[in-house]
Amino acid sequence: MDFFPIFLNIKDRPCLVVGGGDVAARKVTLLCKAGGQVTVVAPHLCNRLSTQYQRGEIKYQQRSFEPHDAAGNLVVIAATDDVELNRRVSELAKQYNIPVNVVDQPELCSFTMPSIVDRSPVVIAVSTGGASPVLARLLRARLETLIPAAYGRLASLVEGFRQQVKQRFATTDERRRFWEGILQGPIAEMLLAGQEPAARRALKQAVAQAHAGEVTGEVYLVGAGPGDPDLLTFRALRLMQQADIILYDRLVSPAILDLTRRDADRIYVGKQRSKHAVPQAEINELLVELAKKGKRVLRLKGGDPFIFGRGGEEIDRLTDEGIPFQVVPGITAAAGCASYAGIPLTHRDYSQSCVFVTGHLKDGTTDLNWETLTQPQQTVVIYMSLAGLEMICRELIVHGLPEATPAALIEQGTTQQQRVLIGNLCTLPGIVKTADVHAPTLVIIGKVVELHKKLSWFHPT
Repeated sequence: MDFFPIFLNIKDRPCLVVGGGDVAARKVTLLCKAGGQVTVVAPHLCNRLSTQYQRGEIKYQQRSFEPHDAAGNLVVIAATDDVELNRRVSELAKQYNIPVNVVDQPELCSFTMPSIVDRSPVVIAVSTGGASPVLARLLRARLETLIPAAYGRLASLVEGFRQQVKQRFATTDERRRFWEGILQGPIAEMLLAGQEPAARRALKQAVAQAHAGEVTGEVYLVGAGPGDPDLLTFRALRLMQQADIILYDRLVSPAILDLTRRDADRIYVGKQRSKHAVPQAEINELLVELAKKGKRVLRLKGGDPFIFGRGGEEIDRLTDEGIPFQVVPGITAAAGCASYAGIPLTHRDYSQSCVFVTGHLKDGTTDLNWETLTQPQQTVVIYMSLAGLEMICRELIVHGLPEATPAALIEQGTTQQQRVLIGNLCTLPGIVKTADVHAPTLVIIGKVVELHKKLSWFHPT
């Protein structure tokens, strides 16, 4: 994050704009809309600024910028076509520790001007840190279509009842759950449909009838997919924003973890081969314990919870304790990594079946059903196979697969760090050994691997 997002209260506070052209006028309009007391310093004003000055909406100094102009302002904006003048304004503002923006020169800015979606009191700011203002505007335009204008009225309605709700509920969690029910329920729908008086009456009644009772916890078992945040489901995103506590494993990428609720507690329960941060039995008991305390617990797992994710063990324990839960499937690593590597798991000419298998069994061995894995016209996908890859390839050859059977290892699939190493049962272990490969990895074995060269479409930057 190159810039820290923040909203400033500039109402009735002095703000300086250096420059009198059309670009400066756009910045002045925004500052005035937020209640700032704007002074413009410039030899000349464009028609728009001149009109504002004549109306008494801004102050105006008809001259060139002088060093003392910067002092005492809450915000300074330089909007001239003089590069050297803009630099001097920036340096002086920074000397006074005043936030400064220089139009189209992000290297001179201590803050940037975002594209704004205004649903006051709801305000959404979109920034690219000056990298691409056009992209920020396009994102704003998309948000404009998704967020009804009535959301501002909804926020104002809620504001009028906040103090009463605070008196009704002693804890932050209780208040949060009450408001989530209101904002995702029929009262909000009434207001968005234009029935504001009815929504106000219904909210007043809901507050009057609200009481702090025993809160029932719940567990959300959510598949985070193979790594790319864009592969999350809508339902997964909704529950990720709703949970109070997050238990996440090693395969959950930082980009996905960043999409969870900012103020939720996070507990790392990741596992590596022969090294468990928290043993599975303790994870099961922790889910039970937290849910019984009334928490909404997000169990976030890489891939899909029910494909080598031990999700079945966890909900089995929750069922024993009568704790409610939801399961949200995720794109498993086999589907995601194969797709991003351009390797179809099935193909009419190459493979009529696909087998998923783990290369690391519960007892630490790799004693697999080799006869099943060596059938013709079949794709074999092996999870957690990095440590035992050499032995797995050797055993597949011993049990009947040709040494030349194509094989691929996909490292950190679907992410910008993805690598695809191609070989066969004889050569792949050596290729991997010299390539400094790190988990998470997935191995695909079968003739479909031959299609990678032709069908590969994802090329990380």
